[in-house]
Amino acid sequence: MAETLVVTGTTKKEKYESLLPQIKALVQGEPDLIANISNIIAALKYGMNFFWVGMYFVKTSRPDPSPLNRARVPELVLGPFQGPVACNRISYGAGVCGTSWKEQKTIIVEDVEKFPGHIACSSETKSEIVIPCFKNGEVYSVLDVDSEKLSEFDEVDQKYLEEIVKIIESF
Repeated sequence: MAETLVVTGTTKKEKYESLLPQIKALVQGEPDLIANISNIIAALKYGMNFFWVGMYFVKTSRPDPSPLNRARVPELVLGPFQGPVACNRISYGAGVCGTSWKEQKTIIVEDVEKFPGHIACSSETKSEIVIPCFKNGEVYSVLDVDSEKLSEFDEVDQKYLEEIVKIIESF
């Protein structure tokens, strides 16, 4: 296992290409999901200098708030992350993370203020990308990356972050 990351390159693509093999080395031989995700998130936060990086997991943990319906409701629950404190729970279809879960696709938001229903966990977040993780065809978590800059994320981020999500899905 590597103890330090060395990210080289001047372009975003070069930085991801430098970081990706190091992430693979970090998780090689480690079977624990939380340990691996924690290291991947730290590598992304510090390797790419992101404002916030974290995972939310789909969990059915709380009863529906309606007194007539005591069924359990699935929601996204905060997992390992790096950055300022975050929202603990996100409802299905709510905000960028809940929408990514519902639509089962990567979502890139250039300006979070223009995203209908955006959940402001931090007022410093200006743009965001969320990538769903799948198991048996179902979303079981989402990788959420935030920036304090507008229009920070693009197809390059999507390509490499989806590759990293494939690593996570392999655990």
